[in-house]
Amino acid sequence: MIKNIGKSTFEEINLEEGFYLLHFQNQSNENQNFNRNIDSTFIQIHFCVKGDAKFLFNNSSYTFDVLDNRSILLYNPQRELPINLDIRPKTTLVSLLISIEKFHSLFSKEAGYIPFLSDENSNKKYYDDTEIKPTVAIVLQQIINSNINSSIRDLYIKGKIYELLSLHFQKDETADGEYCPFLVDEQNVIKIRKAKDIIIARMSEPPSLQELANEIGLNIKKLKEGFKQIYGDTVYSFLFDYKMEHSRRLLESNQYNVNEVGLKVGYSTASHFIAAFKKKFGTTPKKYVMSLNQ
Repeated sequence: MIKNIGKSTFEEINLEEGFYLLHFQNQSNENQNFNRNIDSTFIQIHFCVKGDAKFLFNNSSYTFDVLDNRSILLYNPQRELPINLDIRPKTTLVSLLISIEKFHSLFSKEAGYIPFLSDENSNKKYYDDTEIKPTVAIVLQQIINSNINSSIRDLYIKGKIYELLSLHFQKDETADGEYCPFLVDEQNVIKIRKAKDIIIARMSEPPSLQELANEIGLNIKKLKEGFKQIYGDTVYSFLFDYKMEHSRRLLESNQYNVNEVGLKVGYSTASHFIAAFKKKFGTTPKKYVMSLNQ
C-alpha cells in the first residue's frame, strides 16, 4: 500500500503475519505526522536513513528524537506503544514492526546474545539507540531504491529485510568486514551518499563523473563501484530513474505543464522529456495526466 501526501509518500508492506515494513519519505518543507496503534506484542525498529523525526508519547508529554543515521528499537510488553511520529522535512525513515513471537522464531537458536531476548529480560521493556552500521545502510538504500517488477518486489523486499535484521544484530566480534571491504569504510559510505545528494540537488545540470568524483574526494573507479553497491545502479541510471519519479510527482501536482516539468528535471526540449518519460513509464506525460483526471 502506497499513499502520496503532497510531496510525501508512505508505504506499508505486509511481509507476513506479524511482520510489517513502513517506509516514510517527507520531501516537503513541512513536518508530517503519522499515527498508528501498535499493541504491546510488537517490537518496533526505526531506521532514520536521512533527516530526523520525533516520537510523541502520552499526548506529547514525553518525546524523543530519531536522528540522522541512527536506529531506535522499542519494546514494552507491559503497555502499548502507539506510533505518533512527527517527520521533519527532507526525512526518510524505514520502520519494522515485528511481533515478539515472530522475532523469537528468527533468532531461536542463538537468541541469547540479543539482550532483551535473554530469559531474565524477555518480559521487560527494552529501548536501544544505535548508529546505523554501514552494511545496514547499504541494505536500507537497496530497499528504498528498489526498482523491480511489482510481481516480485515484495519478495525482493522480504529478502532484504531478513538481510537487514541479520546485519543489524550481528555480534561485533564476528563482523569480519568481508560483506563489502570498500563500503564498510564509513567515510567512503558518507562520500557516496554525498554524491547521491549532489546529483539530485543539481538534476537539471548534473556534474560529470569526474567533477562528481573530485567534489566528494574519491576517484572515478571507487565512485562507480561504491554507487553501484549502495544504490544498485550506475550514477546516471539512478539519476534518470529519480528524475522520472520526480517528474511524475510534479505532473500529479497539477501545478506545472509538460514543458515546465521537463525543464525542472533537466530536459531543454519537450520532445526529449516526453521520450524519456515514455521510456520509463510506457506512456506520454500528457496521457499520464489525462489518466489521473479520469
